[in-house]
Amino acid sequence: MAEEKGLRETGKLVAVRLKNLPPGLHGDGGGLWLQVTPNRRGRSWVFRYTFHGRAREMGLGSLDTIGLADAREQARQCRQLLQGTPTTPPVDPIESRRAFRTAAKVEAAKAITFKACAEKYMAAHRAGWRNTKHAAQWPSTLNTYVYPMFGDVSVQEIDTALVMKALEPIWQKKPETASRLRGRIEAVLDWARAAGYRTGENPARWRGHLENLLMRTSSAAKAARRAAGRGEHHAALPYAEIGAFMAELRQQPGIAARALEFTILTASRTGEVIGARWEEINSADLVWTVPADRMKAGKEHRVPLSAAAVTILEQMTEIREGEFAFPGAKPGRPLSNMALLMLLRRMDRGDLTAHGFRSTFRDWAGDSTDFPREVAEMALAHTVSDKVEAAYRRGDGFQKRQLLAEEWARYCAEPKTKPAVEADRNVVSLRRRRAKAA
Repeated sequence: MAEEKGLRETGKLVAVRLKNLPPGLHGDGGGLWLQVTPNRRGRSWVFRYTFHGRAREMGLGSLDTIGLADAREQARQCRQLLQGTPTTPPVDPIESRRAFRTAAKVEAAKAITFKACAEKYMAAHRAGWRNTKHAAQWPSTLNTYVYPMFGDVSVQEIDTALVMKALEPIWQKKPETASRLRGRIEAVLDWARAAGYRTGENPARWRGHLENLLMRTSSAAKAARRAAGRGEHHAALPYAEIGAFMAELRQQPGIAARALEFTILTASRTGEVIGARWEEINSADLVWTVPADRMKAGKEHRVPLSAAAVTILEQMTEIREGEFAFPGAKPGRPLSNMALLMLLRRMDRGDLTAHGFRSTFRDWAGDSTDFPREVAEMALAHTVSDKVEAAYRRGDGFQKRQLLAEEWARYCAEPKTKPAVEADRNVVSLRRRRAKAA
């Protein structure tokens, strides 16, 4: 005879006594149980059943929110699913609830726009973006190129046609911006899928998808330069004129002049140089190691230092203040991004950019030296194939770049301006110099 407190003689639980039941499982019949925790604070409903020979347990909710009548109704619906109908097979209640919740999320996503998802994505990741310029470009490019096209469209409805509508107008005109924009759209849509706001493939995916609809950005960049009638992204000095320019630059006083000179000698990007810290420089081994977070490709880069570059650093040690090799006007801050550009303007060379000297170096290395193309590309920290990079790392890639840096410094020290043809005739290859030295 069932004498357990809280049960009817028929074995059913009594609603008014549920909160007085002792710890353990208390059955109501038909698979419905009330589970009371050992400390009596937790009381929740559980539906226990067997499906295809497998015992399962499904939580129905807390007694605080689900009363006895509602719990019995949920249990009844679960039993109906397990029994099936003449036209439908038995269904596992847990799987049925999971499918219902997924469908509800997809339905709710219809009210969530791409812009709302993008803002959520940026809020979740902004703290990890160390590069302030990168952080600013995210909302700027989305505001300019994406939101006018489909910012207010449901994230679930974003398809390839909409992505192409945003990318095509700038793919050839601004290939670098367009490539980054595509990656940002892809990232937002991946986030939306992980958050349950959309299903299906990512229409902004490049590999195996958009690569079949758009030309590669490298080809687009070449097309844009041809259309603009020029061969570089940034205004660049012909390498035959670098000696005269460097002679004039060395006459300029101030930290900005030394920073630009160092930038040219190392063929580095402006951001890499103005952010250089003394701890990155190994004077004994003649190497400057730029950390990954300051490199465009996100990979640590070792820069060989020529004797001329070391001389500049020695000059900077005489006025050393704080951690930065090229300190700015404000204590504890590096040189401004605009400092080198303003210097060029003061020199009446507003036709040039600091970044353009990388093109000057690349043209000189390709036209006037015997160094392999890959060595020059690695000197610029350009991405080369993993196979090529691995081969140079096994050999003397860094040593070759050291030789290239010294050769470039010597060329930059030649004070006279020479026509390109004459300069090419007077270049002596490293191979011949080595042969003479031997």
